[in-house]
Amino acid sequence: MRREDNNEDEPLYLIGVAARLCEVHPQTLRMYERIGLVSPSRIGTKNRMYSDADIERLRQIQRLTQDMGVNLAGVEVILGLLDRIQKMQDQMDTEIERMHKIMEEQLRRMEK
Repeated sequence: MRREDNNEDEPLYLIGVAARLCEVHPQTLRMYERIGLVSPSRIGTKNRMYSDADIERLRQIQRLTQDMGVNLAGVEVILGLLDRIQKMQDQMDTEIERMHKIMEEQLRRMEK
């Protein structure tokens, strides 16, 4: 259901729509927010807005709890580890790109 023309972090869906997309009750999404599993954007003090990235995270929570039988404490640990892995992967990609540029520059100097 991802739209091609938007940023995945752009808030798009009110809580009722997000709940329908994830096939859960809106109260479940409120509970996930209370315990820190998801952090939707806010419009004012009441209206929660969920992005495509939030929807994907909610679906991941559903897979872990429903398909794999993981409790919410376990989900919190797993998601935290996955977030750390992604951050490390991003850092490695940045470093590899930096090293690649350095190597290209050194090769250009050697060719002169």
